[in-house]
Amino acid sequence: MEPLIITDANFKEVLNTDKPVLVDFWAEWCGPCKMIGPIVKELANDYDGKAVIAKVNVDENPGTSAEFGIRSIPTLLVFKNGEIVDKQIGAVPKAVLAGKLDAQL
Repeated sequence: MEPLIITDANFKEVLNTDKPVLVDFWAEWCGPCKMIGPIVKELANDYDGKAVIAKVNVDENPGTSAEFGIRSIPTLLVFKNGEIVDKQIGAVPKAVLAGKLDAQL
């Protein structure tokens, strides 16, 4: 299961769910983003059917990045019912992100 790819065009649709949504804001040139990428992919598998795991390339989707004030990447936002309920800036172990998702299930 791959994380959902979010664009400026489909961002609002992705948030329109009763499941928690983890969004990874990243870029190709970002070293820590490359470190956390495989973790985000694992979470997409682990939480299949329970949560939505998605990625936003900040270089290709500046509107969404600006809307949420993304200044450092990776930034991971957790949404519930369309609202931000948790935030993580920087690469962290998988258990940290899983804990943030579990808290919203």
